[in-house]
Amino acid sequence: MAITSRLKDRYEREIAPALQKEFGFQNKMQVPGPAKIVINIGMGEAIQNAKAMDNAVRDLADITGQRPVVTKAKRSVAAFKLREGMPIGCMVTLRGQRMYDFLDKLVNVALPRLRDFQGVTPDAFDGRGNYTLGIREQLVFPEVDYDKIDKVRGMEITIVTTARTDEEGRRLLTLIGMPFRQHAAAATGTARGTARGAARGRPRDAATVRRK
Repeated sequence: MAITSRLKDRYEREIAPALQKEFGFQNKMQVPGPAKIVINIGMGEAIQNAKAMDNAVRDLADITGQRPVVTKAKRSVAAFKLREGMPIGCMVTLRGQRMYDFLDKLVNVALPRLRDFQGVTPDAFDGRGNYTLGIREQLVFPEVDYDKIDKVRGMEITIVTTARTDEEGRRLLTLIGMPFRQHAAAATGTARGTARGAARGRPRDAATVRRK
């Protein structure tokens, strides 16, 4: 018997019904869900150091459990000493069980391990319900051994959903557990309100008393 992903089971039992009720979908097939996750590591340094690509591929394979595809330059750029066909990065596309497992790990393990983490931006949607975030170091994933890496590398993670709008995609990821941070404008407004309240509680200064 196949083991179902914890997140997939929660999506089917709790998240999908909640989304259907909230947005008033008539058909279960209209309910948005995760479709695939694309993880990409740009490797401009591979132009000078070919071994760096092997290390990046190894790290990405350890993190995702899937063999990455090496991406190559589509055209030559003389200014960067880049020739067509040279390896410039690696990427993995996750679907199904591995997608749910990675998303669960990203939300509950990797992101909370980021230094000074205060949440991810809620504004990085592409207008069609897909979300992209960047991670500065691969060490936040428990599969990566600090003693075996050659250098710290970042990666770009794109979560592709079946949502038709950013609102649907944002709500989907919120229910999954994506730790979106409070919008800056709302935070600023709260801070201003607090400051005004504090100012109203101050005693009147001498100049004010003299005018009265």
